[in-house]
Amino acid sequence: MPTSSRDVTDFMGFQELLAEEERMVREQARQFVNAEVLPIIEKHAQEASFPLHLVRRMGELGFYGPTLPARYGCAGLSSVAHGVLMYELERGDSALRSFASVQGSLVMFPIFTYGTEAQKDHWLPRLARGEAVGCFGLTEPDFGSNPAGIRTRAVREAGGRWRITGSKMWITNGSIADVAVVWARTDEGIRGFLVERGTPGFSAPEMKGKWSLRASVTSELVLDDVLVDEERSLLPGVAGLKGPLSCLTQARYGIAWGALGAADACYQVALDYALHRIQFDRPIAAFQLQQEKLARMVTELTKGQLLALRLGRLKDEGKLTPAQVSMAKLSNVAAARAICADARTILGANGILGEYPVMRHMANLESVYTYEGTHDMHLLVIGEAVTGISAFRG
Repeated sequence: MPTSSRDVTDFMGFQELLAEEERMVREQARQFVNAEVLPIIEKHAQEASFPLHLVRRMGELGFYGPTLPARYGCAGLSSVAHGVLMYELERGDSALRSFASVQGSLVMFPIFTYGTEAQKDHWLPRLARGEAVGCFGLTEPDFGSNPAGIRTRAVREAGGRWRITGSKMWITNGSIADVAVVWARTDEGIRGFLVERGTPGFSAPEMKGKWSLRASVTSELVLDDVLVDEERSLLPGVAGLKGPLSCLTQARYGIAWGALGAADACYQVALDYALHRIQFDRPIAAFQLQQEKLARMVTELTKGQLLALRLGRLKDEGKLTPAQVSMAKLSNVAAARAICADARTILGANGILGEYPVMRHMANLESVYTYEGTHDMHLLVIGEAVTGISAFRG
């Protein structure tokens, strides 16, 4: 597959604003993607399979829960280092970034933030090493943008146990997960539970027939009178929507960076193609229409990089708001979607071939545009932040 020899696209010198450790993380991730992801990812996408052999390899490299403390086997990195890592993983494929995002932001984060010390000690080191895989069960067949309406129910029973009944849909990693963070309605509000693979009544059938995120495992979770032990399973540190929404904020932050990696990959392929594709005795990069596309692409990519970098600094300073994350997620994913579409037109018919990554990234971004909060929902989050009026309720 043709790949560019260029470094990350950097029209405004945003890398000069990175700390040395952040630059090292980006370079390590870039080398991993170049050597171990790009040579195989097209085959996996065509076959609709996830490269499971990379799970422990990414754990060895510290890609899971990278901002969490070293005590649990994590790297203790800055949020910006986490961001550039997501950028490089999604430059390989959204499936890799999605896997790492779910493992770190949606599974390790709630265990670290809301779990008991015993739960942390049991799960976090294993998840950090890639010896265990996690998934996040919030979305349901009838409830995505309205998580307050979830129907999965957990009832406290005698003997310190809970009975969970319900189903979840569109769950990344579900069929390969060793533990699921399941959010359920209780008499105490929405609570989080750790449900382990093999628990009677719990199953995770894989969803087939996707045209997007084909190299990612997407599943349904079925909880049919699942009994779990409170001490082992209940996350005691939170009740209500704050729990799952705080996890989603972490994951959306990574998406704001990751989508730019897909955009960068497509921009660089399009630029190389335009410089070498000869039509009418000239490279097509010499024509005004193609230059206009390339100029627009690099401009939007650069704006996204600077937005993501500012977002990361705010996060490290403890000043980040969910609305700011919504702005970066919706803006950068929309920009990436447009960049990939322009790249496809520059490559012409070749743009649909698996020999190039453009169509694969385009298809993936259709899911990224929708998941972790749809584009429309993030617009309303920003609207509420600037007006003080919620459009979600009457």
